[in-house]
Amino acid sequence: MARKFAGHAIGIDLGTTYSRVAVWNEQCNRVEIIYNEASFVAFTDDRRLIGDSAKNQAASNLSNTVFDVKKFIGRKYSDPIIQNNLLSWPFGVISSKNDKPMIRVNYKGKEKHLSPEEISSLIFKKMMDIAEAFLKSPVKNAVITVPAYFNDSQLKAVKDAAIIAGLNVMRIINEPTAAALSYGLHKRATWAENRNILIVDLGGGTFDVSLVTFKDDKFEIKAATKTQFGGEDFIDRMVNHFVKEFKINHKIDISRNSRGLRRLRNACERAKNTLSFYFSMTIFVEAMNDGVDFRSSITAAMFEQLNIDLFDNFMDIVKTCLSDAKINNSSVDEVVLVGGSSSIPKIQQLLQNFFKKGKHVFDIIDPDEVVACGAAIQAALLSGGLKNVPKEVHQYLTRL
Repeated sequence: MARKFAGHAIGIDLGTTYSRVAVWNEQCNRVEIIYNEASFVAFTDDRRLIGDSAKNQAASNLSNTVFDVKKFIGRKYSDPIIQNNLLSWPFGVISSKNDKPMIRVNYKGKEKHLSPEEISSLIFKKMMDIAEAFLKSPVKNAVITVPAYFNDSQLKAVKDAAIIAGLNVMRIINEPTAAALSYGLHKRATWAENRNILIVDLGGGTFDVSLVTFKDDKFEIKAATKTQFGGEDFIDRMVNHFVKEFKINHKIDISRNSRGLRRLRNACERAKNTLSFYFSMTIFVEAMNDGVDFRSSITAAMFEQLNIDLFDNFMDIVKTCLSDAKINNSSVDEVVLVGGSSSIPKIQQLLQNFFKKGKHVFDIIDPDEVVACGAAIQAALLSGGLKNVPKEVHQYLTRL
């Protein structure tokens, strides 16, 4: 393929909770995840913070720490998704001209109103800077991933954000397509028969289930089901549980203590991740409220019980996707996991039990990284940088 874009080409997975940047390494013949950063932007009296540094100071600067931008980029202020989240966001969101949402923060002593595109551009710029430091070379070209359900307005807003950051957007692809690219490369697949692959993408704030059919070296997405659902919902349940426990033990209601809640939430996020690998986890928040420490524990069984209805909802959405695609579970050949929350053991157990008869839940690729990998592969294909792979694999990926 002739080179269409000069310079390095990267893949960026703009996530609700974390964003990742990746690049195809021609020498090693594989994708390299360069880095991942929290999708947070914070403003203080003297500086602007982006990524993990912004998230780490959120508890002490709640009203000026912005996150969840992916949830409202490209939407109207009156959109029910934004209205339903207004009370949970500690930063201000106001309506401006043409019903456009604007984020209100204080920066260097002055009130600023910033669009979701401007906030997202800062995250894109951070990803670009990280890639340039890693590659020791300027980076301008990028393939960016978005959820399958993004409409034209949301796609345009993402592209505008990337352009503000100084990126040349080679292509915007949906996350199931990126996962399919990663899957195709890692499987080295040139199947003679058709294959139905279910891509389960459970991230921090979004959930997509897509049925991808591979046929004659091409693929199509037969069905995609989306909902405002993700890992944050599991964390919410833990936070609410421990707020009640703290009230019982100390006779203190911290539900209006924003700083204490943020610190508790951070501890619960760590616990959710840890419970994917261990049976129990200690929760400790020093001086959570007026110098009172909080210490408790949670087991995997407790976590599952707290979220039992969410797990039921999860499987209902999987079944709806298959119904929309007009196939049954026995016709699914493999399941590809995407997103950090797909690592929750109960999620994997439910899928294994539902897709019986030896169906494999595909885990060769890290679920956190599979979308960024696909974006990097697409970037390499477009730039002519995908080399040193078997000819048949290159041809296969080119047709995807």
